[in-house]
Amino acid sequence: MAPTHSDLELAIAGYWQTKDRQRVVAEAIRSTAEGSSKAVRGGGHFNPIVNLLARFFLDAGYPESAIGASGAKATLPGFYRPTKEWDLVVVHEGVLVAAFELKALGGPSFGNNYNNRVEEAVGSASDLSRAHLAALVGPEKPWLGYFFLMDDQPGSRQPGGKARGKSFVSEQIWHGRSYQDRFCVSGERLLDEGLYDAVCYVVSSPADPGPREPSPRMDWRHFSAAIEARLTYLSRLGYP
Repeated sequence: MAPTHSDLELAIAGYWQTKDRQRVVAEAIRSTAEGSSKAVRGGGHFNPIVNLLARFFLDAGYPESAIGASGAKATLPGFYRPTKEWDLVVVHEGVLVAAFELKALGGPSFGNNYNNRVEEAVGSASDLSRAHLAALVGPEKPWLGYFFLMDDQPGSRQPGGKARGKSFVSEQIWHGRSYQDRFCVSGERLLDEGLYDAVCYVVSSPADPGPREPSPRMDWRHFSAAIEARLTYLSRLGYP
């Protein structure tokens, strides 16, 4: 049985529990800035969500050996760079079944972090798409999923700052929108441009894990349906 919305809720709660444990470790070793930052970057907070997504493929009959969530097994060739490590990669019999990026956005610097996340999303998808055209990632067109968690706090709910450019004016759609609302635009445009085959966008916080899903096009229902469609497509071709 495919993972349900209840499974998503449990995974999001697990994400915050892991983040909280990392914070405790970081505070315990905050005698040096380097030590604290290493603890925060320690990884693992997305593991509950990685495990949730991996279930789609394991339940469909793919072996555990096909799943890569770190290191060489999660690393794919690039075109504009040698390689890129994704957050979850599924490869079976030379076919790139799926690759996922999992990102979160928290404060206090929502503006800079938001721009970085969008640049990373566009760059990673474009890089892998071009690697496919160069016949670097197997015979089937890569299927890309993007999971984005926005921290629900005052900084993400307030309108973003004014555009700084003077020579040209940014689109009106961005003006006065919070970072939570801006990602509704960004994520849907990632879909419209075909950079990702599915995007899941959730808003959550430690106090209220939820999650809340601001965009119907990027909710769990659509995201999981897109994964299942990929599985059906490959099953018709004899995979796994």
